Amino acid sequence: MAAGHVVSVIEPEPDRAASVEQARRHDAPIDVRIEPLQDIAKLEACWTELEARATHSFYLSWLWVGTWLDHLPRGAHPHVLIAQTSGRTVGLAIVCRRTVWSLGAHGRARWLLGETGDAGFDRLFIEYNGILAERGLAAPVMAACLDALAHSLSASDELVLSGIAPDLEATATGVADRSGLLTDVREADVARWVDFTKIGAKSGAKSDAKSGSYRASLGRSTRQAINRAMRLYAERGALEFQVMETTSEALAAFEVLAGFHQSRWGSKGSFVNPGFRPFHEDLIARGIPSGAIRMSRTLVAGQTIGVLYNFVHEGHVLNYQSGFLYEPDGRLKPGLVSHVLSIEDSMSRGERGYDFLAGFARHKSQLANAEHAMTWIVLGADTLERRIEERIRRARQVLGRFLRRQTSGPTAPVATANDDGCPAEAVQRP
Repeated sequence: MAAGHVVSVIEPEPDRAASVEQARRHDAPIDVRIEPLQDIAKLEACWTELEARATHSFYLSWLWVGTWLDHLPRGAHPHVLIAQTSGRTVGLAIVCRRTVWSLGAHGRARWLLGETGDAGFDRLFIEYNGILAERGLAAPVMAACLDALAHSLSASDELVLSGIAPDLEATATGVADRSGLLTDVREADVARWVDFTKIGAKSGAKSDAKSGSYRASLGRSTRQAINRAMRLYAERGALEFQVMETTSEALAAFEVLAGFHQSRWGSKGSFVNPGFRPFHEDLIARGIPSGAIRMSRTLVAGQTIGVLYNFVHEGHVLNYQSGFLYEPDGRLKPGLVSHVLSIEDSMSRGERGYDFLAGFARHKSQLANAEHAMTWIVLGADTLERRIEERIRRARQVLGRFLRRQTSGPTAPVATANDDGCPAEAVQRP
């Protein structure tokens, strides 16, 4: 893949809006180049300027991207993909190059969008992945960027696109077809979420937390389980939902979350990953002041029974991580109760949705009323080596599923073990 020099930063020029509109009308070509990242500060200036002109996910915000870049492990080799039209930057993305060895005598390059190729570090688990693109130009920018990436691959290289939405997947598939590459869908999943606009219509009540319309919109058994758990908790004392207002409070709550999480998951927990804690402590410290990070506690008689670590972006809350105090009495549902209180808090703020992100857990199906498709795909040439690797990979998946079924029991941490569902990380981020 071609490499350039330091990232060229295009400074903000608001008076050039007319030339941009003219470029759109005349279908001006989009030029794409890929350069090694050498100056994060210059990239930040360019990224945040484009971010203000883009519709994007939380995972394409500089809060996530900048923190991620500051914590990259050795061997990540980050490159910046830059798309420009009429001298203006209209698209940006980070791709990392990783050399891998498998069946062949020589290593091959794996290029990853928004990931490093380091299996441990990538357990931060990116979703809603993509290319930061100027509003109104997303489709042509995505096509131009993926086309440039695809045509830069050697015969043995791969392009890895993880956690992408259907529009980017469709664009990638089209690019692969035109380039003579195969598209391998490694995983297809959905992100379940609560669309607040649907709640009033289903419950027959106004869409606000005070009316109790969210709980009324839930299935009968789920609603009964939540109400019973709240009554049982109330017998101990006041049931409270608190949002941490300061960075120190949020980091303290994160420590409580870590304790709950590791108590439940042990060696399979997220915090076993040495890069997990420092990355998120940094992300929390950067995001709390702006409100982009929301850490909350659910308390009963002053005792914390649940901690939720959420992202907040453009009116949507994304539940990234959680930790709960589980007790022998199965009627107590710290997860369901914490999420319901968090959802109602979000509704009271006038926000638009609450996203549980990808991965299966029972509480997601119980509490959500909508879903977004998400896929993990790999583009590459059709080679014998790749075909053999694919068969080996699929065989390992089958064996892994078989072993999990054999080893799961009453005390094993599986996603459907409790009515309130295990934390999302049981499937996606352990």
